[in-house]
Amino acid sequence: MDSLFTMLWRTIIMYLIILIVFRYMGKRDIGELSVFDLVVNIMIAEMAVMAIDDSNTMTIHYIVPIVVLMFIQISTARMSLKSKKFRDLIDGSPTIIINHGKIDEHAMRKQRYNFDDLLQQLREKDIRNIADVEFAILEPSGKLSVLKKELKGRDLTLPLIIDGVIQKDHLKRIQKSEDWLLQKLEEKGYKNISDISFCSYQDREFYIDEKNL
Repeated sequence: MDSLFTMLWRTIIMYLIILIVFRYMGKRDIGELSVFDLVVNIMIAEMAVMAIDDSNTMTIHYIVPIVVLMFIQISTARMSLKSKKFRDLIDGSPTIIINHGKIDEHAMRKQRYNFDDLLQQLREKDIRNIADVEFAILEPSGKLSVLKKELKGRDLTLPLIIDGVIQKDHLKRIQKSEDWLLQKLEEKGYKNISDISFCSYQDREFYIDEKNL
């Protein structure tokens, strides 16, 4: 009877602790979790189960590591907001799998992503024919974002500046140089790219968002 009561109150305590921890860690769909977030969530879940099952160890011995993991996750999330490089390191970056209707097999191999994966995710979006796809982007979460060929004639919007850092790969993709970008920005009154949080270019038009200082 005592062991049953112990398991009951441990379950209630751990439920409340996990509820508070996940509340502070922020809201994200399961499908949108990064690898880092997924590892943290699995570790927290494992510790919660161990705390309930292991009646010989004080509950605080499991609560402390859970709280430490929460602070690690929160600190990592804040650093990700401030640094694009750190965000790419932790979460990864999007990969263009289909570009202007052409499959990039090199990008697929790099992501260990095969045609079965591609066809399955296209079917999930009610797309039966790869020929109907203009762009397909594999997101860091593993989801596939798809733009159909109704958008043909328009290029894919790629960020040229994120968090004050020029995205050289994206400039190369649209066949533009850093000097071209800096000149265009200076013409629009932006002399310091570190003041720009986001900049994209599509259909000869810039979208620029300054940092909120």
